[in-house]
Amino acid sequence: MTDTDHIHLIAHLVAKTGKEQALIDAVLAVVPAVREEPGCIAYVPHLSREHPGTVVMVEAWEDQAAIDAHTAGASFTALAARFDEFLAEPLRLETLRRLA
Repeated sequence: MTDTDHIHLIAHLVAKTGKEQALIDAVLAVVPAVREEPGCIAYVPHLSREHPGTVVMVEAWEDQAAIDAHTAGASFTALAARFDEFLAEPLRLETLRRLA
């Protein structure tokens, strides 16, 4: 499998007003465990410079099975259980295929 076969994701998490730091803290809390999950190549949180209060996750996974295991795993499900509390809009995912 080459890097162009891996699945890359961009996840946008837009915080409710007043919940920005709580969202950041919750995301940062799961990063170490997620990075240890099988098939995780990259799991890198960013804060948007253009859209304050938006956390942008840049992720790379070996395959769809790794993503499926991640979304069913304890770290993501614990975070997702709090999305109603933190997010102003639904999580937006963009799936990418690397060209080069």
